[in-house]
Amino acid sequence: MNEGKTEPNFNRTNPVTDFDAIEDLLKDRAAAERALDHYLNPKKPEPSTDPRIDSLFSVTAKADADTLLTSTAETLASVKAMAEDLAFEVEGTRRSVALGIHQLVELCQLLVDKALDQLEAPASPAP
Repeated sequence: MNEGKTEPNFNRTNPVTDFDAIEDLLKDRAAAERALDHYLNPKKPEPSTDPRIDSLFSVTAKADADTLLTSTAETLASVKAMAEDLAFEVEGTRRSVALGIHQLVELCQLLVDKALDQLEAPASPAP
């Protein structure tokens, strides 16, 4: 049925003879075992000793809550201005998305402002 085509010779009794050397077979087996271990026995990544690798940005541990919230409020005000500006430059659904972002930022701004107000208010004595 396969006119003009010859099937490759396959040694059914000793398929290893197709490899140039037994080392090739061992390398393939080792690679297969590594692949299986990778997916079936995953190892937890080791924690990094270099803090620059864990995060691109970091916040100093010395920052107090008031400073953190004030910085967040200023960042939210910037994002709010950018989203508002963008909303007037685009149309259709993109405008709706920009206005939605604006509203979410406004909500976050209200929450941060409330937290700042609570930090500034003197603690009332318990009744």
